[in-house]
Amino acid sequence: MEEKKLFGYGKFDDKGEMILSTYDNAYRDMMMDCRVYRIPAGETREFGRDGEECAVMLFCGKVTFGWDGKTETVYRKDIWTDGPYCLHICGGKKMTVKAESDIEIWVQYTHNDAEFDSKLYRPEDAPFKYSAINKYGNCAKRRVNTIIDHDINPKSNFVLGEIINDRGNWSGYLPHRHPQPELYFFRFDRPEGFGASFQSDDVFVSKDYSFSAIKGGNLHPQAVAPGYQMYTVWAIRHIDGNPWLQTDRCVDERYLWLDDAEF
Repeated sequence: MEEKKLFGYGKFDDKGEMILSTYDNAYRDMMMDCRVYRIPAGETREFGRDGEECAVMLFCGKVTFGWDGKTETVYRKDIWTDGPYCLHICGGKKMTVKAESDIEIWVQYTHNDAEFDSKLYRPEDAPFKYSAINKYGNCAKRRVNTIIDHDINPKSNFVLGEIINDRGNWSGYLPHRHPQPELYFFRFDRPEGFGASFQSDDVFVSKDYSFSAIKGGNLHPQAVAPGYQMYTVWAIRHIDGNPWLQTDRCVDERYLWLDDAEF
């Protein structure tokens, strides 16, 4: 089996599919199947598997979602301007995604036998909120939203949200860890944009369409270079009997002094 890895640089194949983590590739520790798709206008794709929940989030473009006998057409200009639309279904159900324009989407699966109602999450359900304002020298400013987590849907086995970092700022700061695995997927507002992605003592250059497969227990702060905004999908897989909770962000105790520090 392929050697396990902590970081990757995604590429689209000739069918517009970018495979990040699967249950058996080098990023299998994520326990999720996460992919990105580019779908041309006029094409329809179907998603949904038995025994697996699925979330499809729109990055950009106009799409018609179909599920449970319903349809709804939504539009997102881009990840920098508008909030997310995301359709979440349980295992055994299907959804259709019709591209009314050229679109990019995020698709996330994990094993889950629980039944729950399908839901189309809209921007008002997951508003971006600023965090770390006027802390840590005011250089860890970021906007964060949470689309799905244990509080929002306790029957789900994963978390899904987005982060947009201000230019030259840090994310996931203070350095923190949790036992659940987490996948970060990075975009930058310019193609040459870059940052640094940390996993404990390993450091990687984050670029457009790169991703970090964070093993449970690894410290994982991130940074973006001055002049560039960094967008991140954050996807966490709950551990059986130990779901990730908003109150479970475990900061490394060596850095706690920064909470009260003045710069």
